Amino acid sequence: MTAQLGGTVTPADGLTLTRVGYGAMQLAGPHVFGPPRDRDRAVAVLRAVVEAGITHIDTADFYGPVVVNQIIREALYPYPDGLRIVTKVGARRGADGSWIMSRHPEDLKAQVYDNLRNLGVDSLDVVNLRLGDMDTPNEDPVADQFGALAELRERGLIRHLGLSAASLAQLDEARTIAPVVSVQNLYNLANRQDDALLERTAAQNIAFVPYFPLGGFTPLQSDALAKVAARLEASPQQVALAWLLRRSPNIALIPGTSSPDHLRENIAAAGLVLPDDAMAELDGIAG
Repeated sequence: MTAQLGGTVTPADGLTLTRVGYGAMQLAGPHVFGPPRDRDRAVAVLRAVVEAGITHIDTADFYGPVVVNQIIREALYPYPDGLRIVTKVGARRGADGSWIMSRHPEDLKAQVYDNLRNLGVDSLDVVNLRLGDMDTPNEDPVADQFGALAELRERGLIRHLGLSAASLAQLDEARTIAPVVSVQNLYNLANRQDDALLERTAAQNIAFVPYFPLGGFTPLQSDALAKVAARLEASPQQVALAWLLRRSPNIALIPGTSSPDHLRENIAAAGLVLPDDAMAELDGIAG
């Protein structure tokens, strides 16, 4: 099951990825800071990702920081043909593990070079510009920041560009500067405030990549999800992921885990068929 990112002229100018990808954030230590408790297990999980046929890995040099990209390189370099590594810029980490928004154009360029160096590549497949805080998009203009990344794209250091934590207005502005192949925003079964943005990206052949695809449930919502899952003989997590895959054909998932068992469970969600009555029940969760 694949998704086409971009490709506004022909499929060849876009990027084809498996719709169920892998988010590498959890390979760092607690709170996405420092090294993992078990580096060998982290390496093994990444290799299992590739062995399972997944061609979409999401990362960032501020995971760790640096740690996750270096583990990806240790586990997978030289990278298999067809594997696409998607990264993001727009933040750095403090010595205490704090998240520091950092979107000055020159620092964004420096962050791109950090990703290139730590991943060991000459060009990055996709770079997402992170805007706003994790769950608080803003309406700030993006021309200077996105323009800096577009300049590196013209130089061949980046193949494709995307946005993260973006608004509709920011997407529209960015598209006047360079093609946008993906938008990575908070979205899941219980958090659908970006329905309008999802519909816009679908109409514009832009991939929509939800982060926190399994978060934000109240006890009542979780109970409703659990009942559907029990009826389908699947886990609630699988049902939540399957709902996203059916919600729109331009959705690509990046659930993260440091567990091989959870990885297999997440991948299996792509094969879970949700009947119409189950979809109707799930659609009502956020109502």
